[in-house]
Amino acid sequence: MAASSASDAQLLKTPLYDLHVELGARMVPFAGYAMPVQYPAGLMAEHKHTRDAAGLFDISHMGQLRLVGPDAAAAFETLMPVDVVDLPAGKQRYGLLLNDEGGILDDLMFFNEGNGSLFVIVNGACKVADLAHIQNRIGARCEVQPLPDHALLALQGPQAAATLARLSPGIERFVFMTGGAVQIGGIPAFVTRSGYTGEDGFEISVAAKDAEALARLLLAQPEVKPVGLGARNSLRLEAGLCLYGNDIDTTTTPVEASLNWAIQKVRRAGGAREGGFPGAAKVLAQLAAVASGAAGHTDHETLTRKRVGLVALERIPVRDGTLLQSLEGHDIGTVTSGLLGPTADRCVAMGYVAAAFAEPGTRVQAIVRGKPVPMEVSTMPFVPTRYYRG
Repeated sequence: MAASSASDAQLLKTPLYDLHVELGARMVPFAGYAMPVQYPAGLMAEHKHTRDAAGLFDISHMGQLRLVGPDAAAAFETLMPVDVVDLPAGKQRYGLLLNDEGGILDDLMFFNEGNGSLFVIVNGACKVADLAHIQNRIGARCEVQPLPDHALLALQGPQAAATLARLSPGIERFVFMTGGAVQIGGIPAFVTRSGYTGEDGFEISVAAKDAEALARLLLAQPEVKPVGLGARNSLRLEAGLCLYGNDIDTTTTPVEASLNWAIQKVRRAGGAREGGFPGAAKVLAQLAAVASGAAGHTDHETLTRKRVGLVALERIPVRDGTLLQSLEGHDIGTVTSGLLGPTADRCVAMGYVAAAFAEPGTRVQAIVRGKPVPMEVSTMPFVPTRYYRG
C-alpha cells in the first residue's frame, strides 16, 4: 500500500526518487525511505527479467561506511564471529553483528580495500543503530567514517556482466565477492561482484550526485529494466537468503539461523582466534550441539530451534507469521518469509522449527486461515544460485 501524504513528508528519499516517479513506480515506505515496490510491468515480470537478463535495483537506503586504521580489521573482528583479519585485500565477506547474548543485531557485507581500510554495507533499517554500536565499541581503535553522500545500486542477472563490461571494460575480471574502484561510462564507482538475488551481478557504490546519471546510463542498455522491492523479496527468498527483521533479528543466533557457514574455523572452538566476540559462549555451545547432533545426539537444551526451508505440498501460499505445527497438532514454530516462488513455481517459505523437526524431508503443517496446509522441510536455495566464481 502506498504511503499516505502525511507519512510521505516524514520519509527520506534516495537520490533516485525522482527517477522512480518518472518511471511510474509505486512508492511505499521501507526502512524510513520512500522506495519503489514495483514498476508498471509488475512484480512477476520484474522477477522474470532479473532471472533472464538484468534488473537494476535502487538500494541506496542501505548504510555505507568505512573503518580506517591499522587496527581496523582486528577491532571489527571483536564485534562478529567471522574472520576479518585474514580476509585478503580485494575480497568481500558476509558478516554478522552480534549483541552480548549472541543475538543478531544486523547482517552485513565488508570489503578489504587494503591499506587498513574496510568498506562496510549494513541494512537500511539498522544503519543508525549499527553506526552507534560500532562507534561505541571500536571507535577508539579505528576511524569510523559514515558515507551518507553515497548511493548504492545493484545490477543483477545473467546479462549483468556483459552489460557492465560494455560500459566499464575489464570489469568482467571480477569474480564473486571481489571488486574494486572502476569507471562506468566515465563515472567513478566502487563495484563488488555480489548481490542478494542468487544471480550473478554487481553492487555499485557511487557518489549521490552521480547516481541518477549512472542509473539512466544503465537503464539505456537493452538488457536492463528497473526492478522494485517486491521482486527483490521474491528473488532473495528463492535464493534462501535472510531478510533482516523477518528471518533474523536480536532474538536469533547465527546457529539458530542456520548461518554456521558464515563462522570460519579460526573463530570456532579450537581455532587460532576462538571466541572473542559478543555472545561467544552461547554461539560456540550451539555449534558444539550441532556437531554432536551430526552423531545423533543434538543437545536440544542448547539448540532448541533452527531456521529451515519449507515447501508447501499444496499450491497455497504460506505467509510470514503463519503458525507451524507437527502432524499431531503440536505448535513447533513459525514461518518468517513465504510466497509463491515465480521461478520455483511452487509455494516456498522459510521459518523456525523445533530442532527435532529440522531435518530435510520432515513433514509439518502450516495453519492458514484455520486450516492445515501440508509442508515439507527442504534444503535451500529453492532455485539454484548462479554466482560467477570464475
